[in-house]
Amino acid sequence: MNRPDDVPEIPPETAELEISIVAVAGDAAETRELIEAYSLQLKKLNKSFEFVFVLDGPNEEAAEVLEQGRADGAPIRWLSLRQSFGETLAITAGVEQARGKVIITSPSYLQIDPYEVHGLIEEIASGADLVCSWRHPRRDPWSNRLQSNFFNILLRWLVKMPFHDLNCNFRAMRRDVMREIPIYGDQFRFLPLMALRQGYRVAERRVRHLKERGRRGFFGFGVYLRRVLDILAVLFLTKFALKPLRFFGLIGSVFSVFGTSILAYVIYDKIKWDKPIGEKPVFILGVVLIVLGAQVIGFGLVGEIIIFTQARNLREYRIERIEE
Repeated sequence: MNRPDDVPEIPPETAELEISIVAVAGDAAETRELIEAYSLQLKKLNKSFEFVFVLDGPNEEAAEVLEQGRADGAPIRWLSLRQSFGETLAITAGVEQARGKVIITSPSYLQIDPYEVHGLIEEIASGADLVCSWRHPRRDPWSNRLQSNFFNILLRWLVKMPFHDLNCNFRAMRRDVMREIPIYGDQFRFLPLMALRQGYRVAERRVRHLKERGRRGFFGFGVYLRRVLDILAVLFLTKFALKPLRFFGLIGSVFSVFGTSILAYVIYDKIKWDKPIGEKPVFILGVVLIVLGAQVIGFGLVGEIIIFTQARNLREYRIERIEE
């Protein structure tokens, strides 16, 4: 089939693409729907674009859809992962391969009205470096909304950053954002927080939520434990990454204060009532807490030494412009 005239063809070695759409290839029909819907909207914007799909493990049906789409003239590239690593890691891998000046990440199905691409591009054109979406109103069950709202409210309270829906992967960003911010594991979820901390302009935009796929209802204990650990990780990375002694010193001091208080009580009891210390197991607890506190503070000191020796390679600010 001949290539349609209205699909831009930009050879990577001769011109730079304007937009890259990055998504995980899921169900074959949904992948085809995703390509058609976004192609229609990006053609209206008169922007050069490409699709970068990630096959998160073996997915022959989706691969056939992508091959057919490319044969029909759609600007599609894709990469295959050896096994399934989850949507977050798959999207991160796709973003690293994107060539567009602006990268738009999308769920594997039309979770958000594709027309919202116009709004994301407008925010970028207005000066934003990264635009995250806020699904409002939500279309998923009340139990999912409850859990998501609690997660985002807790994160806003701890980190003091004004985002309402960090679970939504429908985002737009300049390519430089991903180049300068190190992302690993599941940290892509918290990219807006990391970008804001680095001094980038981060905007949040309400988008029309069409539908929600995936698990419904309440999750197992392990999922909630991972979410708590994620929150602790982002709290440390955004507030204490370059000041580890403040974080570990605070925790170690709490342990040491409790341990010292216990020992002071035991010694006071010994002096006043002449009670043998050996009969008080709480004495051992006090000693353990003091030793634990000293060790935790030691972790912070080691972290400070590492930060000091690597200070030349670290930068917590971003220069916007130099005028001479």
